[in-house]
Amino acid sequence: MTERKIITVIGATGRQGGGLVRAVLADRDGEFTVRAVTRHPDGEPAAELKRLGVEVVRADMDDPPSLAPAFEHAYGAFVVTNFWEHMSAEREKTQAHAVARAAAHAGVQHAIWSTLEDTRECIPLDDERMPTLQERYKVPHFDGKAEADHHFPDEGVPTTFLRTTFYWENLLGAYAPQRGADGALQLTFPMGGSRLSGVAVADIGRTALAVLRRGTDLIAATISIAGEHLSLADMAAALTEARGEPVRYRPLTPDEWRAQGFPGADESGNMFQYYADCEHRFTAARDLVAVRELNPELQNFATWLAANRDAWRNA
Repeated sequence: MTERKIITVIGATGRQGGGLVRAVLADRDGEFTVRAVTRHPDGEPAAELKRLGVEVVRADMDDPPSLAPAFEHAYGAFVVTNFWEHMSAEREKTQAHAVARAAAHAGVQHAIWSTLEDTRECIPLDDERMPTLQERYKVPHFDGKAEADHHFPDEGVPTTFLRTTFYWENLLGAYAPQRGADGALQLTFPMGGSRLSGVAVADIGRTALAVLRRGTDLIAATISIAGEHLSLADMAAALTEARGEPVRYRPLTPDEWRAQGFPGADESGNMFQYYADCEHRFTAARDLVAVRELNPELQNFATWLAANRDAWRNA
């Protein structure tokens, strides 16, 4: 058998990177193997990857010299940064630049950079519909990634830009329905009647693997993905069926959402307002037929719910 090509996966113990690791592991006769990169190689998530036979190495995007060994002899790379860990767009940009330099130095032949749109193209900084955050962004975790895009081609790294969207797994965690004063489950979002684009994290990994399989075909391309676009009322109806008890959609205005004051309320409020106010632009960029051509196993919301029925019922 031909020696497999190494894909260095930044964030391999997280959702997106973990999705790609699982996709490569499932492709037993495929051409790739993964090198999982984490800051915590002795932690339980890394230990689980080791049990599955994955090579695990320590590196930290905030420590550029540590990145060099992670990319040594790697054919490809999957790169994702985690804004929610530190809430700084500037730090995300610095991290992306450090990774791009390390990948370039190692001669990586194909990187996938997990990025997002620049929301200011739809809602300019002087648009008072939503507050400006961190002095120069509307949705920092979108805009910072978009500003970091240029680092990869500037460093000479052949790159595909993979634009993701809201994870349906969030409905099992931070955005899970909560019981109201009357005891009924409520799905609370500041989306009005607009559609939300969602995707299963497993499909991010499967699509990334499909991009890598295409070789040079998608170098410099921007691939925007989702599993389905649907309203929150329709999501609540699907959750009602999956849960076996009513789930009501409780719409808030973006200002009401931001006024809740929890950490990240402004950021997430702006994000959902962007999804709503720029709905057509955002959903049109995510052609579900085209995504399914890359990833025939692409899950819509109902399929994802069925696959996660036990987790949802116990949420």
